[in-house]
Amino acid sequence: MLKLRGQIQTRNTTTTQPLMAQVTRNSLLPAVMRPKAVLLLKSAELSQLTEDRFSTLRGPKPFAGVLLCGPDEALSAAEEAITGVPDVYLLPEDYAYLEEGDIVRLNPEGERISALFRKNSPSNSILLTERCNHLCLMCSQPPKRADDSWLLDDAFELIQMIPPDTANIGFTGGEPTLYGNRFIDLVEAAKLNLPDTALDVLTNGRAFKNESFAAQLAQVRHPKLQLGIPLYSDDPVRHDYVVQAQGAFDETLHGILNLKRYGVRVEIRIVVHQQTLPRLVQTCEFIARNLLFVDHVALMGLEITGFTRANLDILWVDPQTYRDTLSKAVDVLRSYGMHCSVYNHQLCLVNRDVAGVYRKAISDWKNEYLPQCAGCARKSECGGFFSTQIMYRHSEHIQPF
Repeated sequence: MLKLRGQIQTRNTTTTQPLMAQVTRNSLLPAVMRPKAVLLLKSAELSQLTEDRFSTLRGPKPFAGVLLCGPDEALSAAEEAITGVPDVYLLPEDYAYLEEGDIVRLNPEGERISALFRKNSPSNSILLTERCNHLCLMCSQPPKRADDSWLLDDAFELIQMIPPDTANIGFTGGEPTLYGNRFIDLVEAAKLNLPDTALDVLTNGRAFKNESFAAQLAQVRHPKLQLGIPLYSDDPVRHDYVVQAQGAFDETLHGILNLKRYGVRVEIRIVVHQQTLPRLVQTCEFIARNLLFVDHVALMGLEITGFTRANLDILWVDPQTYRDTLSKAVDVLRSYGMHCSVYNHQLCLVNRDVAGVYRKAISDWKNEYLPQCAGCARKSECGGFFSTQIMYRHSEHIQPF
């Protein structure tokens, strides 16, 4: 599991203000580009550092920072050479994955780093807020009440720095639509700065019960926008229980209807666990009969993090025990001609009739495999496990092909 944020050490900082910068490995980067770039030097390079090498970094137009990444002994050995070099950040080996073109947020005063964008990753999600009007039993990002609108400010800055050839980005939370019109503005900014980049937004959809808000989003005319909206049951009481918000089912349905009325792409998401499994097939029948016009339905495995860990005994169910139910749910959707996919499951725990809609989808930074998966002939096709599943609970029925 990659570490995307955490504590670091700083040396010779010239500012206390957080900054966002693009990672470069090019020490000869033109001076005009240096104020928004941080130079990254890794383990092998640290052992070759000399006073002469660093003298060029003490000039009148330095980089926004210099990142030294390596084991403790290599960082200690480099300390003498960096004397007088401004804005040096010492990173543990956990961040050795950083490469040219990645974007980081540095907090000199708090001595923290966050990896905001990884150029070579297919899974770049931008956290817009930790505030939410749901308290889902299995929430992976437990909500907070504090004002964190600085995250939205960062998002506006970040999308101006992301390369225009990026295939896909995501906006997530919390609940992004709590920002109201500023959320609409961000979607519009994404369209203007990244016109060819697909944009996936995770939202509970309730804000779009207001038809004018749905119309505003549609008026942006983002060509590759899709909203992922959860619907956990055909039974309003069960859905509201899962999200811990009374009346959420009705508002979510109204939101979906309004969005589709204005032509916005919608994906319905169902996380499969003890509370949703008993009516999974009926929920898919409800979607097929009443929401046939949505663009996609995602049936998703459980990530054991956030609130899920506290509620594991009322959520966890072994995928081996519901593989036939999953097949029935998929069959319902396909029989109505609906596009659907199965995410976050292990390939050996789904039936063959699901293979056509199975997706290898767990984000690369939190994806792992068990030791017995090493010899599996189909490992390259399998989504594997969330790192937290390996840590806390997973099926005992893994059978390598």
